[in-house]
Amino acid sequence: MMEVIKNKEFGGERPLFDIHNTRLENVTITEGESGIKCCSNIEADNCRFIGKYPWWHVDGSLITNCYFEVGSRSGIWYSNDMIVRDTVIDAPKLFREMNNVTIENVTFNDADETFWKVKNLKIKNVTLHEGTYPFMFCENVHVDGLVSDSKYVFQYCKNVEVHNAKITTKDSFWEVENVTIYDSELNGEYLAWHSKNVRLVRCHITGEQPLCYAENLVLEECTFGEDCDRVFEDSDVQADIIGSITEVKNPRTGRIVADSIGRITIDASVRKPADCKIIQRNEQ
Repeated sequence: MMEVIKNKEFGGERPLFDIHNTRLENVTITEGESGIKCCSNIEADNCRFIGKYPWWHVDGSLITNCYFEVGSRSGIWYSNDMIVRDTVIDAPKLFREMNNVTIENVTFNDADETFWKVKNLKIKNVTLHEGTYPFMFCENVHVDGLVSDSKYVFQYCKNVEVHNAKITTKDSFWEVENVTIYDSELNGEYLAWHSKNVRLVRCHITGEQPLCYAENLVLEECTFGEDCDRVFEDSDVQADIIGSITEVKNPRTGRIVADSIGRITIDASVRKPADCKIIQRNEQ
């Protein structure tokens, strides 16, 4: 049986320290620090978090229909086995150094430094606004439904699968490894630079100089915006492109097929083996 705490306010420092097997309903954690800390098996429904660091070192959590105010920065750290649903988060720097986290139907209105060093992360129907570097150093991530205008998303990540995303930023997926993205819109400069084992399936790509310095890059049935120039520079790539692409520049090796290519630039700076096959379907 879980103890139930209803319709109460807690403030100050560590008001709910070391509680276990407890459900919070319509509870407010007011000004102060470390409202819920060093706990296990905690549920929170229709709760409000105002003070700093409200949820640290908690093992086993269910958070539903809650609101994290701006002041609850760095709000959820070092907590494993967590589910968060139907919640609005206005504070930055949540979810750091955690394992086994599920986030569903959640809006982040300041996603600055959110999701750092999280392993085994599941994201469904999530919106990220503002801020920089969400998903830094994450591993084993599954995304289905993401809208993000935060800057520099998914840097230095490993083992990521993304479905149905709209990402508007620059430097996304920088130096990632083992990433597959399906049916998504990827907008912004310098997409997936210095990456390894990235696969894009039915994606639309816009922005300057995408997909450069990549190793074992694969594109299947992807499309490009007109602003995509100097694509694939110094990359090892296998690409099947639907429609046209503005410019392909100095791919290192592989095979690129597109309906048409506005400009192919191969100059003295191309790196060996310099044997990439570039094919325009309309000229076959």
